[in-house]
Amino acid sequence: MTALSDQEYMRYSAHLLLGDIGEQGQLALRNANVLIVGVGGLGAPVALYLAAAGVGHLVLADDDHVELSNLQRQIIFTQQQLKQTKVSAAKASLAQLNPHVNVTAIAQRLTLDSANNQLADMLAGIDLVIDCSDNMPTRQAINKICVTQKLPLIVGAGIRMEGQLISFNAQQADSACYHCLYPFDDTAEVNNCSTSGVLGPLVGIVGSLQALEAIKYLTGMPLSSLNRLMRFDGKTLQWQHLSVAKDPDCSVCAGR
Repeated sequence: MTALSDQEYMRYSAHLLLGDIGEQGQLALRNANVLIVGVGGLGAPVALYLAAAGVGHLVLADDDHVELSNLQRQIIFTQQQLKQTKVSAAKASLAQLNPHVNVTAIAQRLTLDSANNQLADMLAGIDLVIDCSDNMPTRQAINKICVTQKLPLIVGAGIRMEGQLISFNAQQADSACYHCLYPFDDTAEVNNCSTSGVLGPLVGIVGSLQALEAIKYLTGMPLSSLNRLMRFDGKTLQWQHLSVAKDPDCSVCAGR
């Protein structure tokens, strides 16, 4: 493992002072490969913080384009990037923030039908998956492949003034999965930021916590949100914590 350069020592000096990270933790971040699915209100702070932290390789997956209404909360984009694909615009922004981070941009939407092909290719060499998507089919597709590939998954959600955070780790036999928490129902009403609205800083809070959990995991610290649904009320600034047990009849992870 190549030692940190003088420039890296200066750039990440605040990390190096932390006993929980230090030089070995920073090297682990530099060697990490992370898939971020969705570069919107959640994915924007996740990508920015992980790039700033020195995560060596970020894979961004999103099929959308930057629109004017995105700029209220998707802080990785600028007015000059309107109509560009989100992944290419985000890649350019991250290169300005930290040119030492390698970013792969994939302008595709992930669905259950395409999960085995698209996601399997993306997950080659991936250490951690972060779900920043805004629709149930994509979430279920990501969860299914993470269970199959035995990859840890950090899931965030934000709508109106309510946020959620939870993580799963299929490497652990007793870990639940996203399907245990939300059994898939393709007739469920579609609610997202575009249809129900969201306060910008709300998704910033959840996305920042996803990034925090990711850095902790990659540097060897335990995930505080593992099998633990954390619900945030932006109106009262109160949290509710709920333990999530593995469903023995789950159609996704029960046979693991």
